[in-house]
Amino acid sequence: MIFDEKDFGKPLDERLSITLRRNTSKDDYANVAGRTSISFSTIRDVIYRTNSLTKANSKAIRALVRIAFDNSLAKQLQAEGDKKYLDRLLEPYSRQL
Repeated sequence: MIFDEKDFGKPLDERLSITLRRNTSKDDYANVAGRTSISFSTIRDVIYRTNSLTKANSKAIRALVRIAFDNSLAKQLQAEGDKKYLDRLLEPYSRQL
């Protein structure tokens, strides 16, 4: 389990909040809201730490953790591809230095 009893009734861990904000979008919130029957505003408020984590809303946050993981992996792969592309573009210039 991602969350223990001690996690409920207080704001989301700050690092998790930052990580979820960085790696999920409002569309992800909306999709999770539709799948979990937890309102978009509740999900947003829990992520932004203006509402506490509860057993009820934790299922939406767990779903977003999975999405954030997948999104962060996709960003990593995209960044690696971009780096290779940019390196090839810069290669002629680095020989001139």
